[in-house]
Amino acid sequence: MKKLTVFVLLLSLSLAVHAQDGWIPLFNGKNLDGWKISENPDSFSIEEGIIKIDGPRAHAFYTGEVNGGVFKDFELMVELKTMPKANSGIFFHTVYQEKGWPDKGYEVQVNQTHGDWRKSGSLYSFNDVKETYVQDGEWYTTHIIVKGDHVTVKLNGKTVMEYVESKDGNRPANAGEKRIDKGTFAIQAHDPESVIYYKSIKVKVL
Repeated sequence: MKKLTVFVLLLSLSLAVHAQDGWIPLFNGKNLDGWKISENPDSFSIEEGIIKIDGPRAHAFYTGEVNGGVFKDFELMVELKTMPKANSGIFFHTVYQEKGWPDKGYEVQVNQTHGDWRKSGSLYSFNDVKETYVQDGEWYTTHIIVKGDHVTVKLNGKTVMEYVESKDGNRPANAGEKRIDKGTFAIQAHDPESVIYYKSIKVKVL
């Protein structure tokens, strides 16, 4: 009886800690339930509990139940790994579209050795990172924080990019729907030569 009581107490404490830290998984480690894939669904597969991206252009948009699938202020924590010459992206404040590169929201670049000079951590074409902070073949974390119109990107806990939309004096007039608003998340299959693995995707609503 004592062992059972201790187990129940430890389980309760574990659940309480999880509730307090506020992180909610968006990927269940089993399948892509809660995600809708555009253009080429076969570019996404699950291998040993990990999302593997390998194939032509496609985007997996989060359409699940967490926060009604709509996020404004948040922290997003993604654990991922790129293979040589791979390119991908993590989108926020976006919305599902059938074809093409997402028109709405911002993209945080995923790229260590692809030919594109914009490297991981870039807020693509708005505040770009030229340095490479991680290596292909190693697991690392991308931590995206959005509060108001302030965007912070951290790689393995190191801040590599900050952007305040209202203070961007060089913002192009044709930026269109690429702006701070609200919306969902998406992860990108960029091209048939880009292989990327996503192990964990979780969000904390602010």
